[in-house]
Amino acid sequence: MNLVFLGLPGAGKGTQAKILANKYDIPHISTGDIFRNAIKNETPLGVKAKEYIDSGELVPDEVTNGIVKERLQDKDCNKGFILDGYPRTLDQVEALDSNLDDFNKKIDLVIYTKVSESELIKRLTGRRICEDCGATYHVDFKPPKEESICDECGGKLIQRDDDKEETVKKRINVNKNKTEKLIKYYDEKNILIEIDAEKDIDEVTNDIVDVIEEKIR
Repeated sequence: MNLVFLGLPGAGKGTQAKILANKYDIPHISTGDIFRNAIKNETPLGVKAKEYIDSGELVPDEVTNGIVKERLQDKDCNKGFILDGYPRTLDQVEALDSNLDDFNKKIDLVIYTKVSESELIKRLTGRRICEDCGATYHVDFKPPKEESICDECGGKLIQRDDDKEETVKKRINVNKNKTEKLIKYYDEKNILIEIDAEKDIDEVTNDIVDVIEEKIR
């Protein structure tokens, strides 16, 4: 089962993708994680990606497409995968379709996690990240046991530059138009499923699992 998760920043697609990856024992492929690792290690790609991410812009397609293509050729993708945060543009969709054709694969289902803009802003501005291990928290929904300290490793929790309100609003606007185009594209291919992602995490997971189980029956 090859899945794509679509949604605006903060819509919970990453959280749900991880849950589903564990349930179905297929890899969760997040370009965000790849970029954050590169940024932390200050690689040439990381430095370049950070400039775009910090300003609320998207990393150029040619960089992202190459990373994803290499990842999809790994053996753990043979029985399926979940793409989270990719594709984000129609050009990336075309590159993905072309690459999957080369591997004799296709996307089976696209899950669109829908959340209102006001809720997205609340979710994103309250998010905190451990600067050491990358664990995520939220000041309202998932606070650490000790303020500003990671429960997992004791590292310092920080607010990423791209989670500050001004940048969050810009990120939403930048992504909104592109996401709407992807929704239309996949809807026309009859593989798009829209999920109300303002529910509790477990409820959202159950809704997604119901859709997947129906698809693979």
